[in-house]
This record gives sequence, structure tokens and C-alpha cells, in this order.
Amino acid sequence: MQRTVYIEAEWDPRDPLGEMAFIADLRGAHGLPTVAVAQAWLDSADCPALLERQAAHGFVRGVRHKPRPGQMDDARWRAGYARLAPLGLHFELQAPWQELAAAARLARDFAHTSLVLNHAGLPLPAELDGWQAAMAALARCANVAVKISGLGNLDAPAQRQAVDTVLELFGTRRAMFASNYPVDSLRASYDAIYARYDEATHQLSAAERRDLFHDNAVRIYRME
Repeated sequence: MQRTVYIEAEWDPRDPLGEMAFIADLRGAHGLPTVAVAQAWLDSADCPALLERQAAHGFVRGVRHKPRPGQMDDARWRAGYARLAPLGLHFELQAPWQELAAAARLARDFAHTSLVLNHAGLPLPAELDGWQAAMAALARCANVAVKISGLGNLDAPAQRQAVDTVLELFGTRRAMFASNYPVDSLRASYDAIYARYDEATHQLSAAERRDLFHDNAVRIYRME
């Protein structure tokens, strides 16, 4: 069975509900995507009503808000974050690795809210040591999972190092491979991206590879 996860694309920050209405129409016409992550600005005045309306879509599993530096420690932003778990939503985090200490505090303070880190924490060339230390601290939070994607800013050896580091820190049950398509098409083809993932996991068992390429996404995004 084919399953796909749509991640919000900020098509119009003034109309986050419109994006999910569009996705609902696509699902009605084509049966895909299977589930989606919606946009929501957690510090906005209409956050409570917005989250309730996004959660009313049976296919919405979480929300994404790309926080500004320091925003994850802001009381108003956190008040919006606190509304996620009661609505059955998780949080998708896209932030530079320098913000991962704040993400770890957030994950500890809201232990019942699942957090999915996008793009492996955005490692960059010449910054892998700092990135690895930040990822190690975040990996100690059991409610955090990570998507390995968006590595196009790294050359092939650095990409392999990043994959190996994520798997060492998070294990094969809290990590999953993703394409970040169509954005990553600027760096490599879909087949080339997944060929690198395949090569990086040849030493793993069949069950571990199934977790990384399929089962974890099905479980974390509740596509059973």
C-alpha cells in the first residue's frame, strides 16, 4: 500500500487553513496524501481556534511552525505548543542546529508532546562538531524523532557522516528517511538521494532498514 506524508509548504501564511482545504480536495480526488502536517503560528492570537480547525481534519497529524531564534522559550509560543498534545497533534521542528538546546528544553518540559526534527537538524559544512553535540543532547529526549533529509548542502562523505551520527544517537526506531522533494531536486535526483540512504544502511539488518525506510514513518505519522 502506498502511503505519503505531506508537510506544509507555507503557501500563504495569511491562510493556513486554505492549504489543508486544498490537501483535503486532493485526497478526495486522488486518495493521497495519506496524512499531512499543517501550518500553525503558535504565538498568534487565533492559535487556539486555528489548531482546533486543523485538528478537525482527520488526516492532519501535526503542525509545523519554524520558530525564530529564542522563540521556543517564549511563554506565549509555549502556550500554543501546550495545546498540541490534547488535540492529538505532534510538532514538526525545522530550526538550525544552534537552536536545538532550546528544542531539548521544550521536549523535556512537554514530555507528552511528540517532536519530529526536520532535515536532521540542518547540519552545515565546517559545523558538524557543533551539530553533533547539539543532536546528542536532543537525542536524550525520548519523545523526539528525526527525519534524515535535506542534506544537499553537504558533500557525499559529510552526508554519510551525518546519517551515521543520527543513527548512532537516535537509533533505528527514532529516525526515518525522507526526500524533502521537490526542494532537494535542486541538489540531486530522488533516486540519487535514496541510493545514498541505501548505501549508508547496507550493514543494518532487514528489520532495521524497514524501520528507517517505512515502518517508523507509518508509526510516527499514524498511518496504520
